[in-house]
Amino acid sequence: MNSLSRRGQIIIGTAAVILLTALSLVAVGVVGSLVNPGGTGFLSRTRCVAPNLPGPVVSVSLTNMGGPMMSRPNGMMGGAMRMTADRNTVAHGPVSFLVTNAGTISHEIVILPLPESQITGTRPIGTDAKIDEAGSLGEASNTCAEGTGQGILPGASGWVTVTLPPGRYELVCNLPGHYAAGMYTQLTVT
Repeated sequence: MNSLSRRGQIIIGTAAVILLTALSLVAVGVVGSLVNPGGTGFLSRTRCVAPNLPGPVVSVSLTNMGGPMMSRPNGMMGGAMRMTADRNTVAHGPVSFLVTNAGTISHEIVILPLPESQITGTRPIGTDAKIDEAGSLGEASNTCAEGTGQGILPGASGWVTVTLPPGRYELVCNLPGHYAAGMYTQLTVT
């Protein structure tokens, strides 16, 4: 029986470590998606198809920086988050929002009027790490469905159609800590 050279042993050992690491990652992803559907397991992406939406459609993307977004003791989320829309101006009337969560945690959008003198991202944040939603005209926080829900899961979409008069609006994610982390954008309705 031939014995393997030292180099051959290292190559086989390295290949075994790589294979075991890959299998461990797959197992963590599968278990994570079973324990926490729609959670941070990489196999837990939920796919859905939106219906034909009326009026102009504003496509909104919700993201957070890579890695786990662990809650800190003060209730704020770690890392930066972002909300982007494919347009910043639409005509008044029925407007649909197709919201896609490209992040690793749940998100939402809430549509709020923006007073003429106010700048996006400057609303006061309460002790619950959220802003006041008074005056909301609608929200998309339902996974693979229209309207309100428990949040749009990672990899999924939600949608809402609202009738907007001319003015300025702020689209926000109002889950705890998300607004403070940068999840807002402006929409002008002409």
